[in-house]
Amino acid sequence: MIIMRLMDLMLSLPSILLIIIVVAILGPSLFNAMLAIGIVGIPGFARIVRASVLAEREKEYVIASKVNGSGHLRLMFKVIFPNCAVPIIVQATMGFASAVLEAAGLSFLGLGAQPPTPEWGAMLLDAMQYRNTAPWLIIFPGGMIFLTVMGFNLLGDGIMDALDPKHTR
Repeated sequence: MIIMRLMDLMLSLPSILLIIIVVAILGPSLFNAMLAIGIVGIPGFARIVRASVLAEREKEYVIASKVNGSGHLRLMFKVIFPNCAVPIIVQATMGFASAVLEAAGLSFLGLGAQPPTPEWGAMLLDAMQYRNTAPWLIIFPGGMIFLTVMGFNLLGDGIMDALDPKHTR
């Protein structure tokens, strides 16, 4: 219960603010930016896993498996987890899209990848001084960020449709 209250606290604050705070403490680098993005992404996964497990553990097949003598590990890995995997996989693809946006934003602010490491946010920052004379310098990195995020979102939606037949729109 204490862990979920900590997750709620982290979810109550804007993720980009927490990421900037962590990167400011650790120092600007690509590794620190990815570490901060990963740390801030944990509460979303924790809530989805907890909600899925709480919903699955009350179902009849789990109770029947428990009555048949299955141990805790078998229940967890063979019975409950396979049925909780779909929302976790979908959350992961959405998390990848969010991580791309957050990493680009950090690099744009100068807190992510440092020169000479190529990164879309840093490319956007460098191209800002040429926005009136050479707008394509902004269009291509921004377009790639858009296409990557859109691709991950569509992938997550496709996985949800393929793996969860009960899901309807």
